[in-house]
Amino acid sequence: MIDAPRPAKPLIALTRGDPSGIGPELALKAWRLTREDPEAPAFVIAAEADHLGALARSLGIEAPIARVASAAEALEAFSRSLPVLDSKGGVKGAPGKPHPDDAAATIASIETCVDLVARGEAAAVVTNPIAKEILYRAGFAHPGHTEFLGVLAERLTGRKVLPVMLLWSPELAVVPATIHIALKDVPGRLSTELLIRTGQIVSDDFQQRFGVARPRLAFTGLNPHAGEGGAMGREEIDIIAPALTALREAGVCVSGPHPADTMFHAKARESYDVAIAMYHDQALIPIKTLAFDHGVNVTLGLSFIRTSPDHGTAFGIAGQGVADPSSLIAALKLAGRLARRALSS
Repeated sequence: MIDAPRPAKPLIALTRGDPSGIGPELALKAWRLTREDPEAPAFVIAAEADHLGALARSLGIEAPIARVASAAEALEAFSRSLPVLDSKGGVKGAPGKPHPDDAAATIASIETCVDLVARGEAAAVVTNPIAKEILYRAGFAHPGHTEFLGVLAERLTGRKVLPVMLLWSPELAVVPATIHIALKDVPGRLSTELLIRTGQIVSDDFQQRFGVARPRLAFTGLNPHAGEGGAMGREEIDIIAPALTALREAGVCVSGPHPADTMFHAKARESYDVAIAMYHDQALIPIKTLAFDHGVNVTLGLSFIRTSPDHGTAFGIAGQGVADPSSLIAALKLAGRLARRALSS
């Protein structure tokens, strides 16, 4: 973890996400629903205070806004009002109509929240959804949140980081070994080294952050039926199996490669703590089927705790007051749980 003073109790730093999406509405609703919940942490959002206040009024959400300048102020204000680190830049877009001019402040909000953790003022970062295509137009050079947070972690630590995407829910935890790349590029990106590093990071973080003494990792195959002994591809033989052998030799509890189509029913899920899949949809389809409204995105391998709701900006319903805050609340609660464990260790 970052060598910085720890807060007296967990305060979560929440990013604004794309202000034209549902993130601001979710933040307002999450504050209303969690401010008196003993299981939920306090949080401060790095956003535009006037925009949040106007949105609350337009949606009829009773959420007083408190501009704060420190973690202490945020913790003191949280029970009465939503604490905001005010960006004061204004919002150009409208609900459902994102604007590229908002991209810089959206990126700055992420950097601000990571900096709060680096300074020891917050215990974890929770990120609201971003629209990557909007950020790309403004010159954002990263495939997504996960990769950008890896870069920020490298700046803080001076060490090379492999950020690993975990999708977590009480029903299922999954990791895609490759993330935001085209399906046709997956076989070329898979390597034994990548799978070894991913498996080791997942095992280490499940022990240290989730408190699982000996995590059981189940690896999928890449091809149908895990390649049928090489009849439908050799990636299982040439890439995945050697990685599992190396992980076993390093003391990691692993199994596989398993056919992906039989790994996610209820009985199969009892045999492992986390599934490591070979590509994005192989991992995300089962968890979004089982836990669409309460799954949490967690980035492993970082020097700080980061979670986020497992959904996007939902521009189609933004500004209508119908967005469900369940996944954001789950992300806040998981971040608080991980932070409390870190504080007690």
